[in-house]
Amino acid sequence: MNRIGIIFGGRSFEHEVSLMSAVSVMKVLDPEKFEIIPIGITKDGDWKKYIGPIADIENGAWEKTATPFNPGDLKKEIDFAFPILHGPYGEDGTIQGLFEMLDIPYAGCGVLASALAMDKIVAKELFTINGLPSCSYVSVFGEELTGERELHEAIERIEKQLSNRYPVFVKPSNMGSSVGVSKAKNREELISALKAASKYDRRLIVEEGIDGRELETAIIGNYTAEAAVVGEILPSAEFYDYRAKYFDGGQSKLCIPADISPKLSEKIREIALKAYQTLDCTGFARVDFFLENGTDRMLINEINTIPGFTKYSMFPLLWESAGVVYSRLIERIVELGYERHYAKNHR
Repeated sequence: MNRIGIIFGGRSFEHEVSLMSAVSVMKVLDPEKFEIIPIGITKDGDWKKYIGPIADIENGAWEKTATPFNPGDLKKEIDFAFPILHGPYGEDGTIQGLFEMLDIPYAGCGVLASALAMDKIVAKELFTINGLPSCSYVSVFGEELTGERELHEAIERIEKQLSNRYPVFVKPSNMGSSVGVSKAKNREELISALKAASKYDRRLIVEEGIDGRELETAIIGNYTAEAAVVGEILPSAEFYDYRAKYFDGGQSKLCIPADISPKLSEKIREIALKAYQTLDCTGFARVDFFLENGTDRMLINEINTIPGFTKYSMFPLLWESAGVVYSRLIERIVELGYERHYAKNHR
């Protein structure tokens, strides 16, 4: 039987979301095909092997009974790794590098694609170079916020490059699930947003505010990939922030498929696949877009290489609408991981 290690938790601020996603995945894995080996990482970075009720993962009780685990022993314990770690130290290429060093097949993108997609600034630069539509942005370093003079110069640079147009969105460059993201409607709010985002990363990105709809599609595949239907998010908050994504009890609405023309839907899927290939993504990912009101200007927001797998998450729901049930989707992701590992080792 295939021993599949579900790696969950992690050191990032998205720890709780990872627990929720991991439980959803474990519930649909066929026990006749897979032996599930739950391996958790605490917020302090301690690795632990867990044997117990799956429900105790989501509520955090798993840590009380889990036993210490040496990640160097992964190859002895599992045949395949399925990292469900959102944000830094899991979605950014770090743990993927560990799997590569241990020569363990794993789900999702490789080291390079994970790192590129996680870094919003670098990803946008690559999108721009490759002719993919993306909103205007300014990159800022945390060191620019350390003194009054430096902060003033940074604010003036941001406003000049974005043509003094508010609102703007301020984000940590390396963070997911909208953690640390703020909407600034004026200079005072921009200063507060920069300081808030700098708690999560030293590299920040300030983007033009887009008055538009939030559209997403999901992709699976390696060197030949395919996109699911396009869905739309109707957030319960002013924008689709961390709370609206995971902790509003499902008040944010997902419209699947999105109420757009077939031509526009096909265009979004086409650009999503090109963006996926641009960052050398493999396995699976979710690609997020903005559709500007009034102009129908379509802009890539970002690629998420380990999107949420919770019951409210867009990624599995988009594929379900495309005719791929959740359990088969997870199995396909595992197959793609083995396929990529085999191709790499049999050149």
